[in-house]
Amino acid sequence: MQWPKSDEQADELDWDAVYAQQLPRIYNYFRFRLGRESDVEELTSRTFEKAWRARHRYRRDLAGFSTWLFRIAQNCAIDHLRSRRAHLPIDAAIDLATEHTPETQIALNSDLARLARLTKELPERERELIALRYGASLSNRDIAKLTGLSESNVGTLLHRTVAALRAKW
Repeated sequence: MQWPKSDEQADELDWDAVYAQQLPRIYNYFRFRLGRESDVEELTSRTFEKAWRARHRYRRDLAGFSTWLFRIAQNCAIDHLRSRRAHLPIDAAIDLATEHTPETQIALNSDLARLARLTKELPERERELIALRYGASLSNRDIAKLTGLSESNVGTLLHRTVAALRAKW
């Protein structure tokens, strides 16, 4: 995919391709971060709407496109959480429809509920890192750019958090 080299070329970006490529990652980020389906869908659409409106401000010399898009998603999540003043638990993600058999769905629901209980106990920063890494499938480098942490610090924090979750599993 060719990204625009200047503001004049921003309209030439294939937004259908951008949407198709980034939608699952943005959606999963919100799903891991917030959980409630209606909020996830609303914030996903809000992210793409804001990106479209701000497309002329994207500067590829400062950040990759997905990093820029996830910064918009993070800001949408922050705004949403501030407006609600209550954090939604990740266990709301177990209500999502899947294509599993009833037996695998029951096992998956059980595992998701257990994971939600465990992640609910995590500090806010670690929950954010888990959502970015495993919900949005971002690399440690991209997470570092978004959070202001060093790439090695992100890796260390994720490793310790996952190890702690495994120990409690």
